[in-house]
Amino acid sequence: MTPGKKKLPVPLAPELLEKSWSARESWRVFGIMAEVVEATEKLHAVRPAVSVFGSARVPPGHPYYQLTEQITRQLSDAGFTVISGGGPGLMEAANKGAFEGRSLSVGLNIELPHEQSGNAYQDLGHTFRHFFTRKVMFAKFASAYVVMPGGFGTLDELMEALTLVQTRKMRRVPIILVQSSFWGGLLDWIRNTLAAERMIDPGDIDLVQLIDDPAEVVAAIFAHYESRGFTPTAAERESLLNL
Repeated sequence: MTPGKKKLPVPLAPELLEKSWSARESWRVFGIMAEVVEATEKLHAVRPAVSVFGSARVPPGHPYYQLTEQITRQLSDAGFTVISGGGPGLMEAANKGAFEGRSLSVGLNIELPHEQSGNAYQDLGHTFRHFFTRKVMFAKFASAYVVMPGGFGTLDELMEALTLVQTRKMRRVPIILVQSSFWGGLLDWIRNTLAAERMIDPGDIDLVQLIDDPAEVVAAIFAHYESRGFTPTAAERESLLNL
């Protein structure tokens, strides 16, 4: 070899490359297990909690930001831990309102190719590599979902919650959409297309509520639990193991 010249790596044969990739996939399972265990241990004492979702793109001062902050401040003062996605925008507003209240503010962040930095208003934070393990934690610890205006990620969390409740993979919890002008069209489509064409049962429409007033959001959550406690039953805990 010519002095100073770097030796080029020898490419793996296709069959060895496939074995190497398969081994990496298998070992990744242990990383997923560790992520679930670590997050569960960290969050075990946060109940009762409300998972709040909304756009990362809404700046401070925007009416949606201010509304989110008002709702989560009232939730926090009412004794609910608030769990958000831990990032900017309405996630930051959710954490900020809770942080200024009397209960815990929790952020469940996610590693993204374009890095999402955590916001500064968290009493407890955790960063995930995998979306699906993060979504399990949102569902596992939530006594309610509050869904602010948002994009694909927010819609993903909303539909996940509706699917889990509809299929009884998790107990029925309040799923509250906030801002009628934003969500009204979606609810009309669910009612006039999904239900009308029997893609869902007519009663499934009742799984979601549309509320604009912060105090009414808090009141709706308490009303749901009037006849039972916030703690999941033994059967509900069992179902959560199979999310």
